[in-house]
Amino acid sequence: MARLPDGERPPADGALPAAALRSLGAPERPFGVYVHVPYCASVCGYCDYNTYIPGEAAPAGFAPAVEAELDLARAVLGDAAPPAQTVFLGGGTPTLLAPAELAQILEAIRARFGLAPGAEVTTEANPESVDPVALAALREAGFTRISLGMQSAAPHVLETLDRHHTPGRAVAAAREARAAGFEHVSLDLIYGTPGESAADWRLSLETALQAEPDHVSAYSLIVEPGTRLAARVRRGELPAPDDDVLADRYETTEAVLAAAGLHWYEVANWTRTDADRCHHNMGYWAGGDWWGVGPGAHSHVGGVRWWNVLHPTRWTAMLEEGRSPAAGREQPDDDGARLEHVMLAVRLKEGLVLDDLDHDARATAAQFAQDGLVEPEPLSHGRVVLTVRGRLLADRVTLALAG
Repeated sequence: MARLPDGERPPADGALPAAALRSLGAPERPFGVYVHVPYCASVCGYCDYNTYIPGEAAPAGFAPAVEAELDLARAVLGDAAPPAQTVFLGGGTPTLLAPAELAQILEAIRARFGLAPGAEVTTEANPESVDPVALAALREAGFTRISLGMQSAAPHVLETLDRHHTPGRAVAAAREARAAGFEHVSLDLIYGTPGESAADWRLSLETALQAEPDHVSAYSLIVEPGTRLAARVRRGELPAPDDDVLADRYETTEAVLAAAGLHWYEVANWTRTDADRCHHNMGYWAGGDWWGVGPGAHSHVGGVRWWNVLHPTRWTAMLEEGRSPAAGREQPDDDGARLEHVMLAVRLKEGLVLDDLDHDARATAAQFAQDGLVEPEPLSHGRVVLTVRGRLLADRVTLALAG
């Protein structure tokens, strides 16, 4: 079940402090637009995202409400707003909406902000929610990248995850996206599902590679409170994911993908080349600015973060009343900002600049190098870069370095 963080009450008009707006458009601060489409054909048992089944919260009028929030965003950011370098439609399942409606949303973003030359435009999709006709329409509308939720190639694992596509459908959809002209095709996988064997996971990786994706994301299964999966684990119907098994799955992922020419650039993400990275997510990890549109969407501009109300009906009603749909906002203090910077930088292949750490933290980094968690050579050149083992313990490394 999705939950919102605590925070201060935002102004009704969504206005931001002048200091936050001054950072907009700086070369080191990419600007993106995220649109949360909160609708799914069904809710997977492991998922705690802010999602709704059409009928429970019908998507009629969703695109006009998106346009209303984009109008608000343009008014708040003013002339300082740069063209969007990235656009990302996530969910939920954005492709439950008709291609024409997704095209309408993209055109609305283009009309309010413009798109930078070569802008990356991504939509997430479930394999069963697209077909060649829909993919061709999305490509024609200007989408350049698609991220397909494959999760697994083992039928019994898909069943445990409440996924409804067949094991081969994700590969077929990826090939259809290539045929439609998508420049970048990504597949998302989940490892550590109860009942998944080592052979199942290797099969999933090898099946994904048959689609020749330029980007693969692989995430460990997390049993989120309030989900059906959590209830099944609590009742003893399914075992909780085992940490040793998760570590083994990650090491297998690194070995199989590297052998196929995909290399890590973020702890859970691999690409063939740097150009194949998800540049929208890189904006998050690099501390860029973005406006999040939609129910429950999060935004960040100039160090100020805010998040929208969760339910689509309330989100739409607030916009119809001319109010910002933001539920709360915050501006992290220096300690919080430092922790976040260390956490995000350490997760990237480029690593953390050693000079960003104080004397004690630099000594800790040197000890991590001796312990095999940090690569010794990048450290000697002024950067903290995780080894494979270090990536497995990234949270521990982050807390120690930021402490």
